[in-house]
Amino acid sequence: MAAYVKTGLERLMNEYLGELKGRKVALCCNPTSVDRQLRHSVELLAESPEVDLVALFGPEHGIRSDAQDMISVDDVAIDTRTGLPVYSLYGHDEASLAPTQESLQGIDVMIFDIQDVGSRYYTYIYTMSYLMEAAAEAGIEVWVLDRPNPIGGHMLEGPSIDEGFFSFVGKYPIPNRHGMTAGELALYFNDVFSIGCKLKVIENVGWTREQWFDQTGLPWVLPSPNMPTLDTATVYPGGCLYEGTNLSEARGATRPFEWVGAPFLDPFALKEKLDAFGLPGVIFRPMYFRPTFHKWAHETCGAVQIHVTERDSFLPFLTGVGILHAAYQLAPQDFAWRTEVYEFVADRLAIDLLFGSPRIREAIEQGVPLDEIASSWKDAEDTFAKARAPFLLY
Repeated sequence: MAAYVKTGLERLMNEYLGELKGRKVALCCNPTSVDRQLRHSVELLAESPEVDLVALFGPEHGIRSDAQDMISVDDVAIDTRTGLPVYSLYGHDEASLAPTQESLQGIDVMIFDIQDVGSRYYTYIYTMSYLMEAAAEAGIEVWVLDRPNPIGGHMLEGPSIDEGFFSFVGKYPIPNRHGMTAGELALYFNDVFSIGCKLKVIENVGWTREQWFDQTGLPWVLPSPNMPTLDTATVYPGGCLYEGTNLSEARGATRPFEWVGAPFLDPFALKEKLDAFGLPGVIFRPMYFRPTFHKWAHETCGAVQIHVTERDSFLPFLTGVGILHAAYQLAPQDFAWRTEVYEFVADRLAIDLLFGSPRIREAIEQGVPLDEIASSWKDAEDTFAKARAPFLLY
């Protein structure tokens, strides 16, 4: 039986509204900002007589999550439901990722209420940190309405980030699967990286670290256009790596990040190589798909589907590295690392930003065995486990 988890939003509406009385409030949100009855935080706050909601801020994909990946959103718009100004925090350049001091004028409290998916690459947690930095400068209090980590808070996986490889898919040196909630990360960022904003985290009630999202009793709303299900989030800590290559991560198809392939791959040979790795908690099914847009649009891709059979033993990051390793070995002349600008960075490879350094890419190119590559990030996991401990709320 699913637990009854109460989110930070639900607790705000039931327990904390009195603290907002007489204060000008802004809200950073997207479609996930709902309670268990799917009532949106914009409507809940706008309709509350105790709250003076004056502005909205939208992360990557926009406040309605209608923009695809790395598509800029207009700087300022008007919300048709409330008439409030909507400030984009994902525009045409890196500077657009942070709110301007002008956009923060007259605001007393900035509320952040967005569902994260537990992967270091997912940019909403860095939007949160940029809000915190700007709020510290402006003397604004930040409230983070916490939500569960949908893939649990009990597992860590992946390396840290080397100096020179920080970006909007890795603003801070945390593992690819960090095992923290947005509220915990806010506390961690604020202290460890000396943001120093006045911060209030309204915690979940009833969530434990071992719980997955489908055990919370909460409704799943797509956090972004290509994150349709909890299954997607489960594989995403490794699946996002495909963005740094010419492999299709199945954007433009029905199972993004669970399917991966390219026209130059033999799906049966790919499965055979992956099976040989002995990866835990997963079965690979050879298949074909044809994306309707994005990489290899309208071309048939030889691929595998990642079927997770035991999610508490499944290692998504290692699985993603294994798929790149196998694809590189099968088609070294056709496989390629992405060279286009990625999340506003033009002078380093996207895959190195996603890995946090060039080391894993170089190991794949050199044919280093996968188990040897996997051992390279164990120390980083242990170091982070100790560093995050004081900031865990659950």
